[in-house]
Amino acid sequence: MRFSLFAHMERWDEETSHRELFENLTELALMAEAGGFSTVWVGEHHAMEYTIAPSPMPILAYLAARTSTIRLGAGTIIAPFWHPVRAAGETALLDVISNGRMEVGIARGAYQIEFDRLTDGLKATDGGKHLRELVPAVKALWQGDYAHDGEIWQFPTSTSVPKPVQQPTPPMWIAARDPASHDFAVSQGCNVMVTPLMKGDEEVADLKHKFDTAVANHPEVPRPDLMVLRHTHVHSAGDPDGWRPAAEGINRFYRTFDAWFGNRTTPENGFLEPSPQEKFEGRPEFTPESLHKTAMIGTPAEVVERLRAYEELGVDEFSFWIDNSLSHEQKRTSLELFIKEVVPAFQ
Repeated sequence: MRFSLFAHMERWDEETSHRELFENLTELALMAEAGGFSTVWVGEHHAMEYTIAPSPMPILAYLAARTSTIRLGAGTIIAPFWHPVRAAGETALLDVISNGRMEVGIARGAYQIEFDRLTDGLKATDGGKHLRELVPAVKALWQGDYAHDGEIWQFPTSTSVPKPVQQPTPPMWIAARDPASHDFAVSQGCNVMVTPLMKGDEEVADLKHKFDTAVANHPEVPRPDLMVLRHTHVHSAGDPDGWRPAAEGINRFYRTFDAWFGNRTTPENGFLEPSPQEKFEGRPEFTPESLHKTAMIGTPAEVVERLRAYEELGVDEFSFWIDNSLSHEQKRTSLELFIKEVVPAFQ
């Protein structure tokens, strides 16, 4: 099982500049490469300070020039926000810049607040049809001349310029949760990325079962890879309470996610206050004590033990999701411990 890093620039107040956040993200990516991680992933989000990434492409192009081995993942671009010709060309250009290290993940999108601003109010729940139309179109454009007459996009004969270095296509990933999404991804020859969010490892097993079912339904397709993305924080074995700051930080992250996802409050200069703790009374999965067990939080030995189970389950890539509202210094210390004491157990 290989490891990757999933990161955004997180800004929780106006004390930290965007430039400092960018330098922090770069430092974490360089640490991941030096530590033997396979890929660094950056997502796409708009007008929200707590996950800053209006486009993963310039961030990854910069990292391409600063690195030499780690792969560069756009994870994920939001299908309704991208025209197929633009998506094919920009991802192929990243592949050229990085000399064949580009990977692209595609998702349908989640935040209605983004859709209201970028797609004239298209329902976020309708983003799946954009994803299903975008994926085969991008693959075709990467390979040569292609005309498209779909439900959403129509364009005459065109092609991706430039062409990607990786042939016949660079790796493509689909963010999937329900069985239909898994089936679509596998049928298209795409890898699958899943996140159990605040659910336990039984959710990982359930997502793996959905993936296995899709693989079994498509024997004509070589088995793709499965990635699990999970909030991760490693603390010293000498600090038995080291889990608490991480669990409380992830609680704050999810409460902020809830505030944005709820789309009931107008953000102020890109900020929304986390939803109040009392909103989650009767929701034990949001408590720090529960998140300590469900997120990948623990000492190096505890994390190794849980990751062994993922490896035995057949997970191909575990993505260290470092977004958690903690300081850069806390993130760096956690990643250092993971690299020093967890990664060697899987080499």
